[in-house]
Amino acid sequence: MTALLKIDGLRKRFGGNEAVKNVSFEVNPGECVVLAGDNGAGKSTVIKMISGVYQPTDGKVYMNGALLTGKTPEAVRTAGIETIYQDLALADNLDPGLNLYLGREAVKHVLGVPYLDRRKMREDAAKVMLSLGIVVPDPTAPVREMSGGQRQAIAIARAIHWQAGIVIMDEPTAALGVPEQREVMALIERLKKQGVGIILISHNLPDIFAAADRIIVLARGVVAGERRPAETNDEEIVRMMMGATL
Repeated sequence: MTALLKIDGLRKRFGGNEAVKNVSFEVNPGECVVLAGDNGAGKSTVIKMISGVYQPTDGKVYMNGALLTGKTPEAVRTAGIETIYQDLALADNLDPGLNLYLGREAVKHVLGVPYLDRRKMREDAAKVMLSLGIVVPDPTAPVREMSGGQRQAIAIARAIHWQAGIVIMDEPTAALGVPEQREVMALIERLKKQGVGIILISHNLPDIFAAADRIIVLARGVVAGERRPAETNDEEIVRMMMGATL
């Protein structure tokens, strides 16, 4: 299988501190790779280098064989990598359709005058959410009135609408209740069935084992180990997260 995403020897230095050292891994179509690690392990730095927010001190990022290193976040998104951060980047006063098109609004012209095409945006939002098995009772309601799980689903739907091949999810179940956590895990499975590659950032062991096809553990900026869930257990993952040698 040809990898969708290839990370080759990423390093990032901030002044005298080397936050990430020689991190390499791949993500295949329909695969969820979990980047596991405690706070300060380098997870966020890695995903910011993948998404173009940080330029690496060394190393390269490839998407479908094309070099992305040095490109802007906008160019990385165009290449098919969408990142869903913990804050979701949703506009609370807007409905799901307008959030789907946030920053890329659909416009229609009436007698030469441009207007937001709210109907198209809401219809497109309904279609993509239906494809993911997402039900939103009132598609015209602002997202601030929706549950944490529904908000997370809208952010995921936005990534899929813009044809993401890779979706990076940063602690997607943080601050969610147990039923909503299950909803997010179910969404991840649906994305995998559509051939989307997923990078899931987490230090939550139940999430890690529920979602992962492969687990890559970071500790103090280096890869402490790589395991498949069936080949490991909570205790070993915790040891690696704490920096124990293999």
